[in-house]
Amino acid sequence: MDIFLKSVSALNDETRIKLIKFINIHGECCVCDLENSFDMIQSRLSRHLKILKEAGFLKVERVGRWAYYSLRSPLDEFRQSSIKEIMTLEIELPNLIKACNSK
Repeated sequence: MDIFLKSVSALNDETRIKLIKFINIHGECCVCDLENSFDMIQSRLSRHLKILKEAGFLKVERVGRWAYYSLRSPLDEFRQSSIKEIMTLEIELPNLIKACNSK
């Protein structure tokens, strides 16, 4: 039940909804790319990403000093349905601004 409550809670924030949609559209993103694209300070962004990771939506891969976030796979039915619903929302997303070299 704990992971379900974390998942529902994670979806109760506009920024996290935007992050899920953005990562679903662009695929794996470096934190620095997300930071620049969303014009958000690193500490605030990291908190949102941590919540989404703990809720089972994202996975992180660390390469040196960089952290790359992508949607977790496989996703259970609840998370798949949530992402499918998020993709139907008309949300204005920022453009992808690449700040670092890809892996």
